[in-house]
Amino acid sequence: MASSRIRELPEDDRPREKLALKGPGSLSNAELIAIFLRTGVAGKGAVELARDLLVDRGSLQGVARTSPAELAGRHGIGPAKAAQISAAFELGRRLVHEQISLEPMDSPERIFELLAPQMRALSQESVSVLLLDNRRHLIKVEEVTRGTLNECLVHPREILRRVIAHSSHSFILVHNHPSGNPNPSSADREITRTLYRASEVVGVSLVDHIIIGASSVDGQPYFSFREAGLL
Repeated sequence: MASSRIRELPEDDRPREKLALKGPGSLSNAELIAIFLRTGVAGKGAVELARDLLVDRGSLQGVARTSPAELAGRHGIGPAKAAQISAAFELGRRLVHEQISLEPMDSPERIFELLAPQMRALSQESVSVLLLDNRRHLIKVEEVTRGTLNECLVHPREILRRVIAHSSHSFILVHNHPSGNPNPSSADREITRTLYRASEVVGVSLVDHIIIGASSVDGQPYFSFREAGLL
């Protein structure tokens, strides 16, 4: 009887059954989010609520950028569903991090793959440092600060203090541009020059400074100072 009742429901109301039969890859973004919502509200099913959320936030990335508190404030979601959605995005980011962090951090593409899911979900600028051993394997990723990247907010000594504390052989500076344009500003260029000179003094290597965006004029979603010949 239960199986019969499920088949009587509209297709949009049974994404869990669709997932079980065809796999998660068969579901739309709205259907996947609806699994975490589980129920809708009067006159609107879970899938429709999920579609409204995607339209309102502009994309799946926009939903990922939405804080649990903002999600919880939406009609039909609430704190429990907001926590489930936020946890799902965080698990996805951690899975990517776990897989990529086992490989040498020897290319900007790999670093982009490692940090882009997390940093592109932020609405403000974030500065992180990748601490590396002598084979350029990742020791740790540490966020240094959030805000505007300039020498007042991100002083080289604060970055180098973390590098030295973890006995790092080398490091990579990474920050995001929430605007989506990864091209460096004059402040980005200045702090890179200053940090490079300071790292030479203490005997560690600044491997690269990577800016994570969405896209640029040539379609590349990041900017690498090393690739550009600026390091």
